[in-house]
Amino acid sequence: MTIESSPADAGLFSAEQLDAYRRDGYLVRENLLSATEVETLRGASLQVDASATALAQHGKTYFLDGNRFVDVGIRTLQFEHSEGSQALRVVEPVHDLASAFEALVDDPRLVGPMQQIIGAAPLSLWTSKLNFKPAGIGSGFGWHQDSPYWIHDSEDVDRLPNVLVAFDEARVDNGALQVVRGSHTQGCLPGRADGSQLEGFYTHDDYIDPEACVTLCMPAGSAVFFDPHLIHGSGPNHSEDERRAIILTYQPGGGVLLKSKEARLVRN
Repeated sequence: MTIESSPADAGLFSAEQLDAYRRDGYLVRENLLSATEVETLRGASLQVDASATALAQHGKTYFLDGNRFVDVGIRTLQFEHSEGSQALRVVEPVHDLASAFEALVDDPRLVGPMQQIIGAAPLSLWTSKLNFKPAGIGSGFGWHQDSPYWIHDSEDVDRLPNVLVAFDEARVDNGALQVVRGSHTQGCLPGRADGSQLEGFYTHDDYIDPEACVTLCMPAGSAVFFDPHLIHGSGPNHSEDERRAIILTYQPGGGVLLKSKEARLVRN
């Protein structure tokens, strides 16, 4: 379900919207942030790109399924899949690398709906990641759920909803987020059995219903709230435009961050 929104009137989900989220596993709020706010977040992503790339020179490099990862302290950097690429794909966690991202964690337009979804207040942050999806080379993400990544670190994986905030317009040609509507109702699903190193983290093809697949095209400044069990992914970026987005994952208050094991309480 997609609804129009604006910085002035965005607030809690209505009963209808919350029902739609529960039914479909996701809800889109278009134009949640102003153009000025979006520009600030884009600037923060440039800051993180530069600082994380510098950090990578001092981290531990390893390869999974032929793709480069670098661990620097509590942080994991993923690089684009082309051989020898120096372009960042994902940085996790990321909220503490830019003040604009820290402020976004506490934004009531995100926190209020998350309190409704989780059924708790106060909240804590579980994790945060920045997806760069660079123009022309941004690789896709295969169909997956987040819950298999987290099931061994959380005792309450059902209460770890995400919100993706788009810094750029999301379209088919630049790799917009895709979801399998209603797939969250099946819980944590089996992974692929294809012999790859990460086979368990990608959802088995038998559980992908083509008729339920939805591409979430939306303007910059929009947000997608989605369930940790929702199957989702994205295509590659074949366009001349970036498709940057931050994903914040919340949990009931008092819980610790996935990577650092320290608590980051939400201030609201």
